[in-house]
Amino acid sequence: MDAAFDASDLKVIAFDVFGTVVDWHSGIAAEVERVLPGVEGATFALAWRAGYQPAMKAVMERIAAGEGGFTLLDELHLSMLEQVLRDFDLADRLDTAAKRDLSRAWHRLPAWPDSVPGLTRLKKKFTICTLSNGTSVC
Repeated sequence: MDAAFDASDLKVIAFDVFGTVVDWHSGIAAEVERVLPGVEGATFALAWRAGYQPAMKAVMERIAAGEGGFTLLDELHLSMLEQVLRDFDLADRLDTAAKRDLSRAWHRLPAWPDSVPGLTRLKKKFTICTLSNGTSVC
């Protein structure tokens, strides 16, 4: 950190959501195990998340080539889920509605145990906000 930084000037603190405020890995693993009994949720969750960078790269390449535009993260998660289901030889275990519901598990991620108390405490002194490329659910 720069020695000239003066924290007393700090007015706003922004937080990434996935991994910082919420526990995406445990949340996704639990949803997978609920929907797909017998599947190792932690391994599946990591495989699903590993598809993010390649999927985003493909979106950016499409945009650069003038072949597409903005893609909702929900649609990206769904296409990544479908690939992981194929990779795990589970594609036939879920119908379309169940796949869509599982892909929305990213909307239902549990907060880390200290997130709410920590953010509440910080909110007393600072303006706080979250930053995310995830879907906003109100």
